[in-house]
Parts: sequence; structure tokens; C-alpha cells
Amino acid sequence: MWSFFKDNLWQTLLVVNYLLALAAAVTILLKNINPTKTLSYIMALLVFPFIGLVVYFFFGQDYRKFKIFKKKNVLNQKNIKDWAQQLVLNKKEAYNIGKEVLNGNTKIIKLIDSDNQSPVTVNNKVDILINGEEKFKRLFEDLKNAQSTIHLEYYIIEDGEIGMELIEILKRKSEEGVSVKVNYDSVASELSNKTIDSLKSSGVEIYPFMPVYFPKFASKANYRNHRKIVVVDGRIGYIGGINIADEYINKEGRRFWRDTHARIEGQAVGMLQFHFSLDWDFVSDEDIQVEESWFPDTEIEDKTPIQIAASGPDTEWANIMEAMFTAINEADRYVYITTPYFIPNDEMALAMSTASKSGVDVRLIIPKTCDSWAANYATHSYLDRLLRAGVKVYLYNKGNIHAKTMIVDDVFTTIGTSNMDYRSFLINFEINALIYDENVTKQMLEIFIEDLQDSEQVDPERWAERGLSQRLKESFCRLWAPLL
Repeated sequence: MWSFFKDNLWQTLLVVNYLLALAAAVTILLKNINPTKTLSYIMALLVFPFIGLVVYFFFGQDYRKFKIFKKKNVLNQKNIKDWAQQLVLNKKEAYNIGKEVLNGNTKIIKLIDSDNQSPVTVNNKVDILINGEEKFKRLFEDLKNAQSTIHLEYYIIEDGEIGMELIEILKRKSEEGVSVKVNYDSVASELSNKTIDSLKSSGVEIYPFMPVYFPKFASKANYRNHRKIVVVDGRIGYIGGINIADEYINKEGRRFWRDTHARIEGQAVGMLQFHFSLDWDFVSDEDIQVEESWFPDTEIEDKTPIQIAASGPDTEWANIMEAMFTAINEADRYVYITTPYFIPNDEMALAMSTASKSGVDVRLIIPKTCDSWAANYATHSYLDRLLRAGVKVYLYNKGNIHAKTMIVDDVFTTIGTSNMDYRSFLINFEINALIYDENVTKQMLEIFIEDLQDSEQVDPERWAERGLSQRLKESFCRLWAPLL
């Protein structure tokens, strides 16, 4: 018997591979997930022996999702719920905002607040921060002036030049008696043990989000915490696309990095604090103890309505995607989108095409080249349909554009962490600010127009004439779009 298997080792391994692949394929089918994603995994399993199993092992399994995220039960804690309820407008007031600002349209407000976790807040002031230069200057000033608490949650924290400047501030503030909590994604961040130890020795509480240790992990890339949240003294909040890394500093000799962040003062900071608290309860060793200082009374005279929309594997609905989808469908005049990764699901691609065909001015800015060749080719495969529908596509060529924004009809804008791709919509933890304000939207419109000056518009006719080799690469990479 042994000699038979030894003489036919390759054939035996293939049989074992396809038996495992068949079992995995049946498991995927029974999940009833997105058909495109289902086919992508099944193709990987059946067409690429062994490699397909590896891809599925690392990216396809989600049994950890149910095991791990059941710990994320802080929503049942009465104290957190009570604090969140203090921020909630009654439904009548919330819908009046839609009538006054959104020309009577309250669909987005109702949609995002359907789970009673994303109320509209009104007393807010918003400052739009362009690129790392503006964001880090304001952030570090606010951190240095912190009196009681500093709460940070980032996808990427690197202990490089800008990271060490942040870390030294956090250590100093902690030693002064400020309560400092840091939550970082364990896969994307690059913090040395020495740096982490120095933070802890200074009194900083720091935890990784879903630490991954080879070879025991089941999903290295899935369910990552892509959020960027800062809350200072419960009064000042930051949200947007800028991580803590040197690539976000536009110094001579480095590739230009274009990004957008928002600094918020007011009631919406309480909702950022709320979502930080949920995530902190998940990553920390002990049950969270909410303090009154986390949710101070606000004294902001500005009236900028904001909803904070969060989505991820622990939410029942894809809130951010649904908000964007609704905003596009309800647009009358224009929809302007900026995103570094554009791998839309069918719903978003259809919404953009339909809006454009109905006369709405739909424009999309994406990088001319992004940091992933596969994602770049996959993105290009989606442009044909959009261009034929009349969507204007622009390739940003000044450097890398990493901003994640959308503005609609002078009255709505969203700034946050969500890219327009499968991973942001359905897999990773994301958070966006939905802003219903003419002044903020006007400012964002001016920024978008400036970015157009550093972009080249795609000519539909020339794009249609690109070579067969290019099309084949795009089509091949699109097969893996749900996995990118």
C-alpha cells in the first residue's frame, strides 16, 4: 500500500487537494455570500491546486468572525447605552434637518439611524484638514493641550519620524496624569516591542486589534480595523484617511501623498467616543469602565449636522455603503467621488451608472497608479461601463491620492476611512462622518476641483482602444476583485 502511494505521490496529493477543495466549495456555497465572491473562491480552489487552498485558508474562512466578535458585547452594557442616548435628537428634530438641508430628503438620516446607534448631532464645528502637514500640526497641538483623556485608534501606527513624535507626546501626557489609550491594528501597524514597552512603562494603555501570530491565524487580511479615530478630552475628534506613518509627510524626495481628514468639535465627538469605546472593550483585557469625562457637555455654537456611520463584521448592515448608495441614487445635480481603491460591488457600480445616465454629473478621481498592481488592473476593468454611461473618470497624477470622500449637490459630504471597494464595504471595520452642511460641502467642492487640476481625464474613445494584453490583465485581476 505504502509503495503505491509513494509511486503515485503527485496523483495522491492532487486527489487530497481536490477532496479538500470540494469540501471548501460546498462550505462557501452554503454561506450564500456574494455570487462573484463565491465564484472567485471556487475558481481559486479548483483551477489552482494547493495555491487555491492556501488562498482560502488565509482569506476565505470566517469562522473566527463568529467566535471572536461575540466578545464585542459592549452594546449590552447599560452605561454605554445611556451615554449614547444623551446625544440623540428626537426623530422629529432629525427629520427636520433633512427637510431644511437636504431639500426634504430624509432617507440617509433615517437609513443610518435605523439601528439607533448613529443619531444626527447638530452642535458641531468641522475643520477640513488637507494632507498630513495640516492634520499632524493640529492633532499634536490638541494632544499637547489634553487635560483628561486621549483616545487613539489607528489602522497604521509606525514608529518612524512622525510616529515617534506622536509617541513621545503620548508618553509625556501620560506621565502628566492624562489617561491615554491606544488601539492599533496588529497587521498593518509596525510598532517595535521596544516602542510598545516604552509606552506601557509611561502608563499608556495600548492594545493590538486582533493580533495575528503565524502560523495559527486563519485570516491575515480579513476583519482588520481600518478605522482612524482620535478623541481628546471628549471634546475634540479626528476622523479621515490619514494614518500615523512617514509616507503621509510630504517632504522633498518622497512621493506626494494627497489625503483628507476632519477635525470635529461638538456633539459628534461623543459618537466617535462611543465607537472607540466599543472597540476598546473588544481589544482590552478587562471590561470597559466608562467615565463621565468621556462625554462632557458641549458648548459649540456652530450648527453643522453630522452622523457618524460605522460598519464592519460586527454590524448587521453595511451602513457606510448603504449611505453612499442612497446619496448617489438621490442626487439631482452632481456626485463627486475620490477614492484610492475603486473595486465597487455591483450595487455601487449600477448606482453610479444609473445616476450619470439620468443626467447627474458623476465624477470619479482615482490614482493613476496605486500601490497594488492587481488592484490597479482590477480597477481599470470597471471603468469601461462607467465611461459608456457618461461618468467622468480622472487619474490623479501628482502622486498618490488616498482621500476617501464623496460630495453631493452642495448639501452632503462624507469623509472617513472607507474606500469604494469590497474590503471596505463588507470585510474591514470602517468609520465615516456624514456631514449635512452647505459650507462644508462648498469647501470640499473647492478641494475636489483643485484635485482635478492635478488629474488627467480618461478619454472614453482612447480607453476603448487599449490593447488586448491590457484587457486580459484587467479581466484576470477582476476575477479576484472580491479578494483584493
